[in-house]
Amino acid sequence: MTEGSYGDHLDFSGGQFHGPVTARVEVLEYGPAPTALDSLPAPTVGFTGRDEELRTLLDALAPTESGGPEAVLVTALSGLGGIGKTALAVEAAHRACARGWFPGGVLFVDLHGYEDDPVSPDQALEALLRALGIASQHIPTQEDDRAALYRSTLVQRARERGPMLILADNASLPEQVRLLRPGGGANHRLLVTSRERLPTLAARLLRLDELTPSASYELLDRALRLADPHDNRIRHETRAAADIAARCGHLPLALQIAAARLVLDPGKPVVELATELGELRDRLVHLDDGERSVRAALDLSFRRQPDEQRRLLGLLALAPGPEVGTQVITALTGSDTPPVRALDALSRAHLIEPGTARGRWRLHDLVRDFGTLAVREDAALAREGEAARTRVLAYFCRHAAAADARLRWLPGMPEPQLFGDRAAALAWLDAERTGLVAAVQWAQEEPHAAAGVRLAQLLAVYLDWRRYFDDLIVVSSAAQQAARRALDQRGEAAVCTNLGNALASVNQVRDAVTVLGGAHELYREVGDEHGEAIALSSLGAHLRDEGRVDEAIDALRRAIELYGTAGDRHREAITWTTLGLALAQADHIQQAVDAQTRSRDLFREVGDRQREAIALNNLGSALDQDGRTAEAIDSYVSAVAIHQEFEDWYRAAGTYENLARAHQAAGALERARDHWLRAAGLFDGADAPVRAALARDNAEAVGRRLVSPPSMGTPSAATGWGRGRRITP
Repeated sequence: MTEGSYGDHLDFSGGQFHGPVTARVEVLEYGPAPTALDSLPAPTVGFTGRDEELRTLLDALAPTESGGPEAVLVTALSGLGGIGKTALAVEAAHRACARGWFPGGVLFVDLHGYEDDPVSPDQALEALLRALGIASQHIPTQEDDRAALYRSTLVQRARERGPMLILADNASLPEQVRLLRPGGGANHRLLVTSRERLPTLAARLLRLDELTPSASYELLDRALRLADPHDNRIRHETRAAADIAARCGHLPLALQIAAARLVLDPGKPVVELATELGELRDRLVHLDDGERSVRAALDLSFRRQPDEQRRLLGLLALAPGPEVGTQVITALTGSDTPPVRALDALSRAHLIEPGTARGRWRLHDLVRDFGTLAVREDAALAREGEAARTRVLAYFCRHAAAADARLRWLPGMPEPQLFGDRAAALAWLDAERTGLVAAVQWAQEEPHAAAGVRLAQLLAVYLDWRRYFDDLIVVSSAAQQAARRALDQRGEAAVCTNLGNALASVNQVRDAVTVLGGAHELYREVGDEHGEAIALSSLGAHLRDEGRVDEAIDALRRAIELYGTAGDRHREAITWTTLGLALAQADHIQQAVDAQTRSRDLFREVGDRQREAIALNNLGSALDQDGRTAEAIDSYVSAVAIHQEFEDWYRAAGTYENLARAHQAAGALERARDHWLRAAGLFDGADAPVRAALARDNAEAVGRRLVSPPSMGTPSAATGWGRGRRITP
């Protein structure tokens, strides 16, 4: 039998048949498969706040002049879940296309990297090949063959239409996108978004952070006015809107959810939502609009982490302060060495971010809330969390005690451990200050009360020295409440003394006197005469501030008597300084000079040069008040040299003011102006702008007198003429 095939039929002519014959014709027509070269999602409506990041991303996507492998650029955009990576990538892609950079089209593939069934590399290649118009039966089954066909097809498309952009969204591993790299020489670009940093892709890595406060405000306002052009609630309640933005951690997803909740309830005041989000324990509950949830978004990243990283994130969420160093992390975990590998893994996943210095880490506020919830909902981790906080407080108390001892150290005393010098102690305290202040708040919980009260006491000298009076009030108030609940009268008296001094430093003198009076009574009740002397010394200083000079003098003389009994020469010297100020205020000038001289000599005896400088300044003021200007100037000069030696810029500036006044009184106006200017510069360095401005005003006033001196008369009060300022020890 012979047969022929002609188009759509079979020719059986000339054939010989012996029995029934059935013929079936199947026609398969091979035509071009449809393409999807413009599959980019629509841009986000109301996109805002990413101008700088958008410029950076567009610079990375821009075509190059020459071909070759160097023209192939992979850009990996990474950041926390909900930070707006996809929105930024899509916006950049649309703008790049509008500039004509990718005439070949855009391929988009969602890799679902953080879901239960992420897209595999061969599945991604199949989807992209289909989008490029390759028919299913022509797509190889092997992954490497698919990758080869993908690259060759991109080259062909580049010849036909020009360069293409491939946007691979939501990758979780480098393996998901490694084979999606286009071949060289065609100016194609691959843009990848991921919650992970992907350093092994040989890509340009761009990290996306939270929005600025102004961009957050703009996002909220745009979202409401897109839904209703007349909805100006954000503009009418700017402070509440700023609170919402801060409570959302300036995270775009959280802001969009907050805006959606306001859109769904047009009568809801902005301040009402701000109040709801202020309930820290429930913040993540409120950041859910029924379709989107910040907690669900973070959970996708959290569930991908192994047990070690999930445990570490939970403990980090309990750490005090906005950021934490590796030493504190080591205390949290109870290990001998910091968990470097686990920290790096969490950092790659953007669940933690680098802090202000190498070796320090921070959590986004909402990640901290998420971690805290994870601890609360896991009984075993909650128990471990309490043990971790106990370890951190022990670490803080041990190091704060060593730092405090170094700050209090005088020649002849035993050398403190841990810190070799004063600078090292201050550096540690400066680095850990916010964490130390936050850890004292744990004293509100009974298991941590004693350690919290102890830590508050150890921070008092440092916080006073650095003039962090608000922090000193916060820690002393928390410790006072904890000590009172624990019926620890001695501890309560100690922190009340610190609290009273801090209140006086922020001009709440009446409250300071009340608190210090209570501290004095507590010390008397427990029979602690040395503590009673400490409270009386501070009480006398602030009674003087309140104008109750006679009461102040009585309290200070009693404190000196008690210090003498206790043999505490150092604190006795401090109290002689304060007594000298009170005596001068009562116009007992010679007694004031004698008291300051006694104070200076005692400080020299015990080797406290810093407070010797305070006594020298106050002695100068008393001598000046007694009309002994030359002696006063000598005393001021000695004081300012010591203040500068210890980098005590604020007190040095105050002493320069006194030198300026003394030289003005002596008619040495050039020197006076120079000292006013020195004072202004030092006040700038001490972050005291008001005092700096006043010093400059006085310098200008003296300068005017130099140009056109008055023929006669008394110096104006506006020039700052008058007796020297005293410094409270």
